Amino acid sequence: MPNQIGDAVIHKLIKESGQRSASLELRPQVLLINDHVQRLIDLICKHYSEQVGKGFGKFEADANEYPVQTYLSEHLSTGGTSFLAMSNALMQHLQTRSIAELFSTGGFVLIAKIISEGHEYLICAIVNEVTGVAITQSLNVVKSPYLDMKHMRVAGRIDLTQWRASGERYISFLKGRADISDYFKRFLGCNDIHVPVQETKNLVSVLKEFASRNDLGPLERDQLLDLAYQRLLTLSKNKQPVDLEAFSNEIWPSDPQALRNIMSEAIYTVSDGFVPDKRAFKFLVEFSGKATDWELSFTRQALRAGQITYDLGSDSLTVHELPADLSAELKLETQRNDTD
Repeated sequence: MPNQIGDAVIHKLIKESGQRSASLELRPQVLLINDHVQRLIDLICKHYSEQVGKGFGKFEADANEYPVQTYLSEHLSTGGTSFLAMSNALMQHLQTRSIAELFSTGGFVLIAKIISEGHEYLICAIVNEVTGVAITQSLNVVKSPYLDMKHMRVAGRIDLTQWRASGERYISFLKGRADISDYFKRFLGCNDIHVPVQETKNLVSVLKEFASRNDLGPLERDQLLDLAYQRLLTLSKNKQPVDLEAFSNEIWPSDPQALRNIMSEAIYTVSDGFVPDKRAFKFLVEFSGKATDWELSFTRQALRAGQITYDLGSDSLTVHELPADLSAELKLETQRNDTD
């Protein structure tokens, strides 16, 4: 479904890697929304959504040091600054941040307000032009410049609807090379401090949802979740962060993009680069529950092996092959109760 575009503009950041200088070429008016602009924004949004290497967070508390939130507030308030004025302020700030990062590079900067799936967003993406070739109607080969979407590495999105509702994870940005993504994160003013338990829970939810959507049989589901558990366990023990792209390739090599597509859905917001927490990912292979007077935990293998059976009709569990010490203790307790 096409994105509903409110306002859009393209400026240019002129900056070479390795230089401590940058300049701007600002468009004097917003873009007329036509089929070409619609296609461009839809392509950028599609490419952005499909990427799994993202960071998520919210605005930093210091609005003076990280002024994007101020520019947005001034624009969105009644009688506030125009979209074009806000975009110019954003570009001045981007210029400052890019100068501070020696290896940042420039490009065409698209800034747009869109509505997608009931949420209003501000999109900011840097894209570059590359030269290909084309064949003319007279069958000549000529140079043909085009925007290189596949290698878009610097982009971010602010969920304005969530921000107004005081949400916690309304900013996202692409995480590629650490130095480049960090400078753009600072430009956005995004605080993306990871909470490993919650990040791991999000990933566990994605894996279970993936298994359900693909109607995996019991054996395939077990293999998928067990492989994911083993990989996360290794990362956790070594205190290494999750690389979602590599993780997808390893866990579902036949079609890793299918897994990445679910990871990129807004409902899950799975971040890249967190160290998995075993307290959360153990539930890939374990079930647990507790009531006022009891607590129970067991693995999926116990269920598959028949050591524990679940009856759907009575909504009850039966535990078989009790450990000898537990069996003896229960027998003793039962005998005491009978005597009493």
